[in-house]
Parts: sequence; structure tokens; C-alpha cells
Amino acid sequence: MGFEPVFYLWAVIMDLMKLVETTVNGLGYELVDFERSGRGMLRVFIDKPGGISVDDCQVVSNQLTRLFPVENVVYERLEISSPGLDRPLKKEADFVRFAGEKVQLKLRMPLAGRKNFAGVIGGVSDGILQLDVDGSQVAIELSNLDKARLVPNL
Repeated sequence: MGFEPVFYLWAVIMDLMKLVETTVNGLGYELVDFERSGRGMLRVFIDKPGGISVDDCQVVSNQLTRLFPVENVVYERLEISSPGLDRPLKKEADFVRFAGEKVQLKLRMPLAGRKNFAGVIGGVSDGILQLDVDGSQVAIELSNLDKARLVPNL
């Protein structure tokens, strides 16, 4: 009996994320991240080449607020926004797209005694990220990443 409710909840969240991703992609945007937090809050982070405007957020918000009742999605509040200058990197395609950019990483399991790295994305091949850390190349498995964010160029 123990894990069934947890797995059911996880399946519901994954179904909702797939629904949001399909809708956002259909509107011409990229789903960067999706969060469902307490009290019915849904946060959707979108992007497109050239960046996101308030009008883009409104288009996605209008579409999702019409879709959710049809799909029986219960929520109290919906937030649509850009990922910001310190955009999270989640997929291998993100690392390919932002090759040459500075990034901060946190690993699940230590590599050479470290969990935190900052460097420049060199490239990705077969799930292995090449990161230039102060002139040294470090190979990091994408499956070992806990968090990855771009470092803004200010």
C-alpha cells in the first residue's frame, strides 16, 4: 500500500506537464520549466528566440486557462513568465543551444570531491557535458546534474 499514492501523484503531474508542453509548443514557444506548488499554484516558464514579452505570457495564459477546465485540471493560480537571465538548463538540447555560455552546475553525486562547478559549456555528446573550468576540461554526465543555470552576462 505504501508507494501507490506517491506514484499516482507523480503520474498526474507528468500528464499535466505533457499537456502544458504540448500546448505551449503548439503556440510556438518552448516549455523551459513547469512547477506545481502548494495551494494550487502552477508556474509555467516559456521561451522563444528573441525572448519573451508580456504579450507572449498573455497568449499562453489565455490558452491554458481555457484548456484546463476542459481537461479537469484543478488549480487556484497560474503564472506564466520567461525563464529569466539565469535560465535553468534541463535538457541536452539546452546545453547544445547555449554552448559557449557560462553556467553554474550542482551535481547529485560528487565528481573529484566537488558537487558545484562553474564554467563555460564546451559541448555535449552522448549525454556527457564538456565544461571548461578555468582552462581545464571536465566531463560531466547529464544524468548526474541536479541543477544547471546560465550565468547572466551583465
